[in-house]
Amino acid sequence: MPFHRWAHLQGLIACVIDGTAVSQAPLHSPQADTWKKFSRDALIPSTSVESMSSPATRHDGRKPDQLRPISFEANIAPHATGSVLVSFGLTRVICAATIEPNVPAWMKQQRVPGGWLTAEYSMLPYSTLDRKPREISKGKADGRNIEIQRLIGRSLRAVIDLQKLGQNTLWLDCDVLQADGGTRTAAITGAYLAARLAVQKLLDARRIPENPLADSVAAISAGIYKGQALLDLNYIEDKDAEVDANIVMTGRGQFVEVQSSGEETTFSGDQLQSLLALSQKGLKDLAALQSAFLARQLLNL
Repeated sequence: MPFHRWAHLQGLIACVIDGTAVSQAPLHSPQADTWKKFSRDALIPSTSVESMSSPATRHDGRKPDQLRPISFEANIAPHATGSVLVSFGLTRVICAATIEPNVPAWMKQQRVPGGWLTAEYSMLPYSTLDRKPREISKGKADGRNIEIQRLIGRSLRAVIDLQKLGQNTLWLDCDVLQADGGTRTAAITGAYLAARLAVQKLLDARRIPENPLADSVAAISAGIYKGQALLDLNYIEDKDAEVDANIVMTGRGQFVEVQSSGEETTFSGDQLQSLLALSQKGLKDLAALQSAFLARQLLNL
């Protein structure tokens, strides 16, 4: 095994062994039944921290500070350089990374060194309860899709050294198969994993000398629903939430982006802090799940 891969694996394995990886759900919890349906690569976080809200359970049996069942399945798109099917509960997104040995024309014209990373996002017509028309049939770009793909690109560029990527473009394509809230956060979380698998192939082929990804990145939603602060909202909670937030954070705990807005209401500084605290706890769990997944996948490459 090349030294650069072994050195990276040592860090990933240590992350899992030292207890940063979260535990699985109890055998008789509502999440346990869902766990059986997921692949062997799935891990289900069950946060043990005390909620900022009341201890009441949600309609799906989760605690206010608990993530939905999370799973990652690798190589879902074999023609991509790296790909992952990510599931946040019933939300499922295919994230594929493709590396092209070229850079955009504007970089050549301006003589900008290094490579580039960009993202595209779309929701398949059957991903929602009512069929969602394709952009091409409407004759114009979907503003929401543009907003989300820019967010995905910003989030990944925050943790990559484009100089170390060489004269390559890393394309990230995120396609929603099934939407049940949190599609953008699932896309960001899965896009990082797809990018990391793709970068490993560059390293193994000696097309680049070192890993350009300096850290992991993940995202999660939080919101206030019926007066209660909740983590990782599903569709039922998201559509009627009084306050909605999406938080992007690196594996080392640095914020990349914080989006928060009131839905026909306002919110206090204390409420914002409670949403940030919930998000930080959930994102710590997601980072551990990403590390555990990559430890297994990179050993098998």
